[in-house]
Amino acid sequence: MKKQNSPLRVVFAGTPEFALPPLQTLIEEGCHIVAVLTQPDRPAGRGKQLRASPVKQLALEKGLEVLQPESLKNAVWLEKLADLKPDLMVVVAYGLMIPAQLLDLPPLGCWNIHASLLPRWRGAAPIHRAIEAGDEQTGVCIMQIELTLDTGPVYHCLSTTIGSLDTAGVLHDRLAVMGARALKHCIELVMQGELPQPVVQDDTQAIYAPKLSKAEAELDWNETAEVLQRKVRAFNPWPVAWCELGGQRLRIWKAEVVDNIADVQPGQIIVEQQSLIIGTVEKSLKILEIQRAGGQRMTAEQFLNAQNPRDW
Repeated sequence: MKKQNSPLRVVFAGTPEFALPPLQTLIEEGCHIVAVLTQPDRPAGRGKQLRASPVKQLALEKGLEVLQPESLKNAVWLEKLADLKPDLMVVVAYGLMIPAQLLDLPPLGCWNIHASLLPRWRGAAPIHRAIEAGDEQTGVCIMQIELTLDTGPVYHCLSTTIGSLDTAGVLHDRLAVMGARALKHCIELVMQGELPQPVVQDDTQAIYAPKLSKAEAELDWNETAEVLQRKVRAFNPWPVAWCELGGQRLRIWKAEVVDNIADVQPGQIIVEQQSLIIGTVEKSLKILEIQRAGGQRMTAEQFLNAQNPRDW
């Protein structure tokens, strides 16, 4: 690879907040961002007003051209992107499939920032599944995109420890910054003409990270307290773990594992010293933050002050 003597011409494709640090990094690195692809404006909020994506908002602030195709398979869009003559396309949580014609368009190919240590956790929800599974480490990878899901060879990875209190939201924000740092490293190597050949993934080690659903966020007291506490963290801030107590559906935002106070059965509720504790098959789960349907998040103590435990 030759040393680059002029700014890289980059097409950036991304939609949510996770993509903002990488886009900002490309701008700071002096790349010539010839276009920013992001999903069309979607209805949001109670009024269902059309809302621009976080990436669109940042791109417009920086005076970048924004393109919002419903699909990239349309020949008109492919021709428009070809006319831009990009050296590289960077894709971060874009949300649309990249067709083969576009993958082959830039000389440097299409890179993706993936929020796991590939090949572990390919798919839509790698951050959440890593927490849910009890992984001690996760990270980000700069990967060359292929037509098959998250299977491309990897240029560079950064890792981080998953803390015992880390939620998906906390880890999301940390990995977004790490993804930008990993991207910066690879861009610098390209400019110096020193980008190495990417490492092919070992498919035998791959695990799929399926999209989250609200149904799977229900807490099953026939699981262990440790498993349930990980689920609470993995599904915070969405879809949020939930359960039913006293005929109420309650969202559980924060919890911790505690030893059984007595011979507690799975699902049995113990209220002691303004603490709300629920039995599981192994140890118990102490609820720390809770929310009624339509209400505000509150501490377990605040919740108990407004309840009559006899109703349960």
